[in-house]
This record gives sequence, C-alpha cells and structure tokens, in this order.
Amino acid sequence: MRFLEKSLIALDIEANSAEDAIRAAGQLLVDGGAAERSYIEAMLKSYRDKGPYFVLAPHIALPHAKAEDGVREASVSFARLKQPVRFGHPANDPVELVFALGSSSSSDHIALLRRLTTLLNDPANVTAMRQAQTADEVEALLAKAEAK
Repeated sequence: MRFLEKSLIALDIEANSAEDAIRAAGQLLVDGGAAERSYIEAMLKSYRDKGPYFVLAPHIALPHAKAEDGVREASVSFARLKQPVRFGHPANDPVELVFALGSSSSSDHIALLRRLTTLLNDPANVTAMRQAQTADEVEALLAKAEAK
C-alpha cells in the first residue's frame, strides 16, 4: 500500500479543467507503477457519468474508479493545482487539492480512505498541504500527522 509517497506527489500542476486535474493525479499513479493508463480513463468516465460526487469537502476532490479498471497496487496520489478549477460541485468548488485513490480491494479502499480522512479532518493539515513548497514537506506533514 502506497500513501502519498514523494513519487506520488506533484505541486502546482497546471490544469484548465476538472478532467485535466483528474488526469494529472491519475498520471502520478501510472508513473509510480500503481495503476495502468486505463485507470485514468475509468476515473474520467466515472466523472462524466456520475458528476462531481467525489468532491468531498471544500477545495478537495478524490477521484477514483473500480480496482478492476487498472489498479496494480493500493495507493493515493496528490496533485495540488496551481489555480483551482471548477468540478461542478455546488458547495465545494473550486478544487485545489486532488487525491487520486486506487484501491485493489474493499479493505484497502477503507484503509486508504481512513488514513486520508484522518489527515484532512484537521484544518491545519489542509492549510499545510495548500502551502507546502515541496513534496518533502508534504511527506513530513504526513509523518507528523500520523505520529499523533
């Protein structure tokens, strides 16, 4: 299980649309070997078919698809957008923090969601993620948050 490892983090990504943002976060999973390219297309299809249901909190999106759509290893990537984009969510737009979730089983899905929810439930962590200058800073934030 890979959770916000440095190779799965990209800061200040240029995205002109929700689909660009989903592609950027998904590409981190692909580049890290955690998912196949087909997984990005599956996340995009889910967004097109179901709308922005995964925009879970103000400025935060968690795009995902089914494990059988190309997940190789349970993982979460993080793409912070240089400029927030609208996903179409009436309350939580625009989105700046995009976490692509790839789970290989329902138990992995729950474990990854639990870790991410614990991290993001603290407003100080969200602020720190919005202000981090490097992937190393995000990793340090995660280590500190999980040590509590």
